[in-house]
Amino acid sequence: MAPRCWRWWPWSAWLRTRPPPSESTQSFRQQFSTQEQTPQICVVGSGPAGFYTAQHLLKHHSRAHVDIYEKQLVPFGLVRYGVAPDHPEVKNVINTFTRTAHSDRCAFHGSVAVGRDVTVQELRDAYHAVVLSYGADDHQALEIPGEELPGVFSARAFVGWYNGLPENRALAPDLSCDTAVVLGQGNVALDVARILLTPPEHLEKTDITEAALGALRQSQVKTVWIVGRRGALQVAFTIKVLGPEGEGPGSQVDGLLLGGCGRAELPGVEEGEPGRAHLGPSAFRAGGSWWCLPPGLGSGVGPRVDRALGLTPPPLPAHTAKELREMIQLPGTRPILDPADFLGLQDRIKEVPRPRKRLMELLLRAATEKPEVAEVARRASASRAWGLRFFRSPQQVLPSPDGRRVAGVRLAVTRLEGVGEATRAVPTGDVEDLPCGLVLSSIGYKSRPIDPSVPFDPKLGVIPNVEGRVVDVPGLYCSGWVKRGPTGVITTTMTDSFVTGQILLQDLKAGLLPSGPRPGYAAVKALLGSRGVWPVSFSDWEKLDAEEVSRGQGAGKPREKLLDPQEMLRLLGR
Repeated sequence: MAPRCWRWWPWSAWLRTRPPPSESTQSFRQQFSTQEQTPQICVVGSGPAGFYTAQHLLKHHSRAHVDIYEKQLVPFGLVRYGVAPDHPEVKNVINTFTRTAHSDRCAFHGSVAVGRDVTVQELRDAYHAVVLSYGADDHQALEIPGEELPGVFSARAFVGWYNGLPENRALAPDLSCDTAVVLGQGNVALDVARILLTPPEHLEKTDITEAALGALRQSQVKTVWIVGRRGALQVAFTIKVLGPEGEGPGSQVDGLLLGGCGRAELPGVEEGEPGRAHLGPSAFRAGGSWWCLPPGLGSGVGPRVDRALGLTPPPLPAHTAKELREMIQLPGTRPILDPADFLGLQDRIKEVPRPRKRLMELLLRAATEKPEVAEVARRASASRAWGLRFFRSPQQVLPSPDGRRVAGVRLAVTRLEGVGEATRAVPTGDVEDLPCGLVLSSIGYKSRPIDPSVPFDPKLGVIPNVEGRVVDVPGLYCSGWVKRGPTGVITTTMTDSFVTGQILLQDLKAGLLPSGPRPGYAAVKALLGSRGVWPVSFSDWEKLDAEEVSRGQGAGKPREKLLDPQEMLRLLGR
């Protein structure tokens, strides 16, 4: 992997690309410091990164106006289309985003594809600052022979199918096979394996789509193998921190930013810029301010904190103790764990961080300890099973004899070389074939370039940036996965987005953004109208939301998601 040299460009280097402050810039600075003008800010993307960025900007600047553009008709991104239907508690963050959208200084504009309906340059002309928070809407390809065979899907598309993402509504995976293979051992891999094996009656009261639920009722899948190229200790055993409700008092975010707004927000810390000793081991410095990560995102200043912000290459995909426990206890399902895969692990995990240690201990108990009588009986009666296959890397998707669909996966046996961050899996020369009728590739999401005017690193799949400032494009920022890569969970994105928001506000205060008024949405609305694009407002979304809830009530579901954009528009009278 290429080093992320651009992430370490000093702020002073960016400043050197700017002209010296003029009298008008000084005047602009004074105007904004006295809040005589309204900064017009645009956020592209309405997932967690977009809404958290908007939330921070609105909270910390009393006159800022934020417009959120979204290519889908409806908001909330991966919270709506990525979170598993049997994890409704994670979706509670939508309540926070809704409060943000209800602000009279915030507006949502759905069904607007930036880069197609309006260019980034046109947005930059209309706003004082633009933040790109559009996430990762593609997947990493396997790049092996047979990947194109029927029966091979990206986990991203499979998740979109059962969660009602319009572009995936016609996916129609064939679940008539006995065995499925999931390539990758991260949270998404666990999600798709769990959905495949969960008894359909346990999903009936979730917001899974009726089409997906019907297919799962007819599913013949009995065994799911979750395959990883490294060993049990390398499944990135970090604990997932579920997203808090927001920045309000008493939330996990209290004290996130210190010094940047002239006051301390961490209980027990004096005002002003405190020393790191006051903040504890999770404090670090970014953009001239002291920051404190929410619990679980880092155990000290250094690599873990850097990874949480995307400043260094990310760790391997993360399982969580909660999700692993769900898999082990999944009704009607038994785990297949080879004790040999865990030999010597007990001694090696003594020094790992506690959350990681808890998860490893859970795996060790499930693999090596004799279960209690009730658990033995439960497993004996289970009709379905799942297992972890370590030190295996996909080499080829094998076709059926007639070549019309997948029949298995050829796996290269691997071993680890190197130490620490340099550890990598290399082939031993041995291979094995794993028969299956369904392959789900879960090796990562990937961002795409949005507009030719925006720099993009195709190898890393991110917009080159320093603390959220897009390199060589003053006034353009990014947050979330397109900023740091598709790693972490909602809380990671929240922290990351707050950093970007704070950096933007610092630039605004310093007079580094365009002076004078900007038209904001008024200019963009005229452009869109001339192109036959009619945005969907947040009040429009609330009408669709009410329709979904109404449709779900009859079946005892929280909602029945609308899948067809044309139907959505008809319901809105378009």
